[in-house]
Amino acid sequence: MISATMPARPSTLADLRKTGVISSQEIVAAIDAYMRDPAAGPYRFPSGHSLDLAAIVEASPALDRVERAGPQEKTFRNGLATAIMTAHPTLS
Repeated sequence: MISATMPARPSTLADLRKTGVISSQEIVAAIDAYMRDPAAGPYRFPSGHSLDLAAIVEASPALDRVERAGPQEKTFRNGLATAIMTAHPTLS
């Protein structure tokens, strides 16, 4: 029998949340930090993982159509949360 080991694929933020490596509160803090300063650069989680939220927003055409402030801010935050959950943070 031939056995091949597949390289582990990088975990998504959702995977890290599911295993408790990153908490829901940390995800909200990352979104809050982005909302305060979209140009701040990658967000670093306490676990050592980092994620460039500005790059995720730039790559998500649906987020471009939603206002970041005002009545649609909640819609933008929900869209950003959805987009980052599928992202692959780096461990530095």
